Amino acid sequence: MSMSLRAAGALLLAGLLCGCGASAAREDGASDAGSRFAAALAAGDYRTGCELLAPETRDEVEEDAKGPCAPALRDLDLPRAGAARGVEVYGREALLRMAGDTLFLSQFDSGWLVTAAGCAPQAEDEPYRCSLKGG
Repeated sequence: MSMSLRAAGALLLAGLLCGCGASAAREDGASDAGSRFAAALAAGDYRTGCELLAPETRDEVEEDAKGPCAPALRDLDLPRAGAARGVEVYGREALLRMAGDTLFLSQFDSGWLVTAAGCAPQAEDEPYRCSLKGG
């Protein structure tokens, strides 16, 4: 094996090893976006809540309600989310556990956006059941 191939392999391996865990900045970004979403809903600011939804999720909300996002989001009557209790980031996806709710988020070029909310765990090895989710 040539020296440059070995060096490239070592760099690739180092990059993979370093990229396995989520950085604190990515965890903070996901947690902050989820907390802003929860705060907007708690304040009755559904327009801002809609701005913090992923495009597919927002489209799904509007399609289900056959109307604009803000009143549809209000009508979903999602649980009040309290303080963040923990965040897990896997690549460009995150799970944010809050005192009263669990949110799922995805990282877009514009930042972290909520893909699902009003989520409750089901039996072990079963997916979460969410009141709000994208297609």
